[in-house]
Amino acid sequence: MENTLLKVNRERLLETLKVSSSIGPSGNGGMNRLALSDADKNMRDIFVDWLKEAGLDVRIDDFGNIYGRRKGKRDDGPSVAIGSHLDTQPCGGKYDGILGVLSALEVIRVLNENDIETEYPVEVINFTNEEGARFSPPMLGSGGITGNFSKDFIYGIKDDEGISFEQALNEINYSGSIQNRITNVKNFIELHIEQGPILHEKDITIGIVQGIQGNDLYTVKVTGKTNHAGPTPMENRRDALVAASKMIVKVNEITDEVQGLKTTVGKVNVTPNVTNVIPGEVEFTIDIRHEDNDLRSHAFERLKEQLSAIALMSEVELTITTDWNSETTLFSSVVKDAIQEAADEFGYSKMDLFSGPGHDAKYMAGVSDTGMIFVPSVDGISHNEQELTIDDDIEKGANVLLHVVQKLAEV
Repeated sequence: MENTLLKVNRERLLETLKVSSSIGPSGNGGMNRLALSDADKNMRDIFVDWLKEAGLDVRIDDFGNIYGRRKGKRDDGPSVAIGSHLDTQPCGGKYDGILGVLSALEVIRVLNENDIETEYPVEVINFTNEEGARFSPPMLGSGGITGNFSKDFIYGIKDDEGISFEQALNEINYSGSIQNRITNVKNFIELHIEQGPILHEKDITIGIVQGIQGNDLYTVKVTGKTNHAGPTPMENRRDALVAASKMIVKVNEITDEVQGLKTTVGKVNVTPNVTNVIPGEVEFTIDIRHEDNDLRSHAFERLKEQLSAIALMSEVELTITTDWNSETTLFSSVVKDAIQEAADEFGYSKMDLFSGPGHDAKYMAGVSDTGMIFVPSVDGISHNEQELTIDDDIEKGANVLLHVVQKLAEV
C-alpha cells in the first residue's frame, strides 16, 4: 500500500490536549497529576472512554498500563505500538509525555475516519509512573513489562506517605491482569517534547532521536572532622564542606575536557549543618551523562583522580558509591529512517540528536525496534509549569507520527 500524506485533525488534537490540561492543574498554569493519584485516575477514566469511542479493544495490565488495540489484517502478527505517559511532575507542564499519548490517539482517529486497514495491529499505550515523581525510580510501567524491574520490586515501592505502588494501584481500580501485558511488539514509536533547547534554538521542527544518553549516578561522601567554629584555627581544620566544594567545582570543570559531557551535582547533605560548627561530613550526588559509554566512563575515572587529590590535600576521607549505571540506548535504524522519510515528505526541517532524559522508549528498545520523535520545547523548558510546545509543532509532530505508523504497520 502506498502511503498518502494524511494529516491529523489539528483542532481535535488541541482540544484533546485542552481537556487533559484541565485534569490535575497546578496553581501556576501547569500540571500536578502524580501517578496513581485521584487526578491520574480521572485522566485514565477519560482516556479509556476515548479509546473505546475510537473502537479499540481496551485492556489494563498488572502495572496499570493502559492499552487500546486496533486490529490489523494480520491480527495474530506483531503490533506497532505508540504512546508515552499521562502522569506529570508535581509542578510539571501540559505536554511532556502527554503529547505522545494523545497524539497516538489522534493517529487512530485519523486511520478510522479514512477507513485505513493496516496490515499489522496498532496499539496505543499509556505507561504508568514514567515520571517517578511519586514512586521512584521512574519508568516503572515500561520497566515492568520489559523485565527491567520485577513485579515484587515495583509493588513494594512506597511514596512519601508510606503508600505502596500496589496499594495505590488498587485504590484507583487500575490493577489489571498479567495476561494483558503487551507482547510481540514489532515497533514502538514515542512522540515527545525535546525537554531541551536544541530544536528551539536551531529553529528545527522534528528531532530524529538517535538514542538515549547513558547515565551514571554516584554518591560522594567526604568525611572531615566536626569542631567548634570559634576556637579552631583555620590551619587545624578538616572541613568536609570546603573540600566538597572544591570537588563540586571539579565535577563542573571536567566537562571542559570531554565534549558533550553533562555533569550535575543535584543533591548535597551537610552534617551537622549548624551555623557555628565546622562540617564534619558532606554527601553529594554526581549525575554524569554522555552517549559514548567509553568516554563517559573515562571521564569519571579522570574525575575520581581529581577528587582523590583534593581529598588528600584537604586531609579528608573520600568514599564514592555507584548508585546507578545505565548504558546508552541506540534506536532502530528502521524507525529512524521512517521518521526522516516522513519529515522529508511533509517538508519539515529535521535534525539528528540524542535524548538526555530517559523515556519509556529506553526499555521498549529492548523488546522491539524502537524510535522517538522530538518536537521543540520553547526555550528548552520542561518539568516546569511554564513548559510550552507551540501548536504548529504539535501538529507537525503528530503528522510525522501518523506517517511513521502508516509505513511501519504495512511492512
